[in-house]
Amino acid sequence: MNIKNFNHFIVLCLLSLLLLWGCKNSTDAPGYLVGAAQENITPQGAAYIAGGSINRQFEGIHDSLYVKTVVVTTGENSLALISLDCIGLLYPDLLRIRKEVSQRLAGTFFEPKHIVMTSTHTHSGPDVVGIWGPDRMTSGVDEEYLEWLIMQSAQAIEKAWKNRQQATARYAISEFGNDWVQNISDPATIDRSLKVLQFLDNDEQSIATLVNFACHPTILNGYRNLVSADFPAGMYHWLDNRFGGVNVYLQGAIGGWVQPVFETRSFDLAWQRGQELGEAVEMALEYSFALENTELGFLSEVIRIPVSNPGFRQLSSLGVFSREFSDSVETEIAWFRIGEATFATHPGESTPAHSLATKELMSTKGPKFIIGLGMDALGYILSDDFLTEDSPHHHIDYMLSMSVDPQIGTIMMEMLERLAERDELLYPNDNQ
Repeated sequence: MNIKNFNHFIVLCLLSLLLLWGCKNSTDAPGYLVGAAQENITPQGAAYIAGGSINRQFEGIHDSLYVKTVVVTTGENSLALISLDCIGLLYPDLLRIRKEVSQRLAGTFFEPKHIVMTSTHTHSGPDVVGIWGPDRMTSGVDEEYLEWLIMQSAQAIEKAWKNRQQATARYAISEFGNDWVQNISDPATIDRSLKVLQFLDNDEQSIATLVNFACHPTILNGYRNLVSADFPAGMYHWLDNRFGGVNVYLQGAIGGWVQPVFETRSFDLAWQRGQELGEAVEMALEYSFALENTELGFLSEVIRIPVSNPGFRQLSSLGVFSREFSDSVETEIAWFRIGEATFATHPGESTPAHSLATKELMSTKGPKFIIGLGMDALGYILSDDFLTEDSPHHHIDYMLSMSVDPQIGTIMMEMLERLAERDELLYPNDNQ
């Protein structure tokens, strides 16, 4: 080979190496690939309204409802977070979403079992549970709407998966709601923490912002028969205008009646509170921290919860619930990591005491996300101090009537402790 051909050969080799490096860098570079999407799930027509009294139907739309999705992958690990503007989607519906996603993303490394679901718990959304129908013995669920909602959720995950891009992440921790959120049943115990995790593209533009805060979206409960996400709608609007991307509300521990305080109900007030929350998120991110590692860890366990509440069993036998409640019911609890950010799910409306206790199990230095109505909506999850004969807390009889079993809180915390221990063993270097 003459010197000219040899030089040409060297140049070709170098170009090939650079090209290979560039391809590897675009798909296998350290860091996250993140995608986000949202789909409209606003019911059309006179659907039954969830929350409050029965036999109420929508007469119009004030603001739209959404399913919002963020997919995060690193290496060959993946997870998807979905949040729906509804009273609380049930675990069997999550399984239906997973099944549909497994078909849509067949042949990819996406793991459908790593789909984490939560609901905002708006009381101005459609009945997706069954107990707000025309009477106590007739389901209020529109099965055609529910099927469409599941397809919309799966479609949002598919879109988020397909539009993934290289991302960095930053987080912020603050407090919010001191002047308008209170725990009515136990005023001394409340978690007002505001946690934010934002994913940014290579141009430092927002792909998605996760907002974790605890408060019932019930400013509009029973006010008007119009569809609304309640105060999260105002937050969506604020963050859409400030950051763009997909902005997701992750409900926290709202059991024990963590409620908004107000003198009058109005759409303007709900919008104002949401805008205030959005502004608090924006201000918190001015003092944000970058996630330092790109570990993605996921743990979950399917468990059975005893069902001692005869009302749940009766409504199940009558078909008001399209879910079997026998002596026990199946649900799932998840514990996962995105870098130094740790997440845990509670399968219903857990108390602030459960939120604070779960955070004590989390040893990472980053934000600690407690996802209420996570994977399921099993009603109220009460702490032991609600169950004593001389308990000072208010509204206990009502909350017990809306809980599958008084021991669900204890069972949940025992499982979270086991998941925390497994997490420590799997990711010992991240616990600083």
